[in-house]
Amino acid sequence: MRVLFLPEVRQYFSELIETLLDKEYFSFEDTAVEYVEELILDIERTLHLRVSKPAPPYFEKYGRGMLYAVFPKSRVTQWYVFFTQYYVDGEIIYLVRYISNNHMIAKYLFS
Repeated sequence: MRVLFLPEVRQYFSELIETLLDKEYFSFEDTAVEYVEELILDIERTLHLRVSKPAPPYFEKYGRGMLYAVFPKSRVTQWYVFFTQYYVDGEIIYLVRYISNNHMIAKYLFS
């Protein structure tokens, strides 16, 4: 089992560090970096264990036939990871195509 991230998702993680600092969710760069690194590791280690659901039609702009899984990070923030599964030589590959949190996309998930 492998988890791969599209370049756009990797770029999002880099920008997320700056966003967390700019919006003062974190006061220090090292804590923002640690938060993002922990999120990435959690996805890499547990995506295959998470309950996944078909992505709503709104998210087809990021890929067709996607699934999504939820990664809670706090009482108020949950990350939604959208991915497709592929089988290559008997190995499952999870390709993460999009990620966002409940503050940004809840209206598209539960409408």
